[in-house]
Amino acid sequence: MTAILKQVMHLRTSGLLGQLIRFGIAGVIASAIYSAVYLPLANHVFAKGHAVFAVPFAFAVAVTAGFFLHSAWSFKGHGTRDQSGRQHVKFVLVQGFGLLLNLAFTWIITGPLFHGANWIPLIPAFTVIPVATFALNRQWVFG
Repeated sequence: MTAILKQVMHLRTSGLLGQLIRFGIAGVIASAIYSAVYLPLANHVFAKGHAVFAVPFAFAVAVTAGFFLHSAWSFKGHGTRDQSGRQHVKFVLVQGFGLLLNLAFTWIITGPLFHGANWIPLIPAFTVIPVATFALNRQWVFG
């Protein structure tokens, strides 16, 4: 138990714990935005089995909100802020990786392989993809 407390204290003093909490809150907001765009498109606009076409639209809206939340709040005070535009490009590349993961999960789950419900790809979208993008954002984009 003391080892866990020591680890939590280390995370707190290093600033990582606060970043994780802020990233989680910003992620919940961005995920809610993603869901609010994705689900109506997947359920009412695109034909059954074509939910993957809703992903780019939903992702574009969520990533725009996510950039402002993460740069101004989640990673505030961490690393440097590059005004040359390189940081924006890095952020877009990381989010592009997240988009590819979302597309893959959605296509596999709702497409011809499994014919799953349109809401099921939201599970990895809220769990797997944030972990991957947090690590890349912290080390490469805002590090």
